[in-house]
Amino acid sequence: MSAAADLLSNYQHVISELALVTGDKGVFDVQVDGELIYSKKQTGRHATPGEVLELFERRLPAGTRRYNE
Repeated sequence: MSAAADLLSNYQHVISELALVTGDKGVFDVQVDGELIYSKKQTGRHATPGEVLELFERRLPAGTRRYNE
């Protein structure tokens, strides 16, 4: 599953906007409210399955449930 699909299937009830923006040279950065939470350039690798979702969840207020929980 893609990072976008992970986020939307689990947190569509708290995400008001999601944008996928193309970049040069394989750029893959994920920002939440202007804060970079994952960068392929910084890590030197693509995110592992579920990694972006986990990083997103760390930013959520305590007690935020996944969609349909």
